[in-house]
Amino acid sequence: MKPENRHIEPLLWSLFGAGGMTIAFLVPAVILVVGILMPMGLLPAEALSYERMSAFFLDSWIGKLSAIALLVPGYWGCIHRVYHGMHDLQIHTNEKVKLGCYGSVLVLSIVTVMLVLFG
Repeated sequence: MKPENRHIEPLLWSLFGAGGMTIAFLVPAVILVVGILMPMGLLPAEALSYERMSAFFLDSWIGKLSAIALLVPGYWGCIHRVYHGMHDLQIHTNEKVKLGCYGSVLVLSIVTVMLVLFG
């Protein structure tokens, strides 16, 4: 295949899949812990205190990598769904809109990584 015939679409679909998997598996776990187990008293409130969570996500590398793994794939999954949702709603876009959508998420992803790691 000639280089000019190559498309970036498979990469975008794989990022969408990663975001969908992240949202589908991790968000229900967060809802279970924060929305059900803690209010029912099955999990001690101090386990998820602000001080403890802040220390985990801001001071440890595992916490920082976890925050990135939770946020960045979700960005890509959401923007891919929005972009293809416009097509489903018969809002046909051009390459500039596609570049704007995915370019903005790329910038958001880079900013997130920079802020989490170095901010």
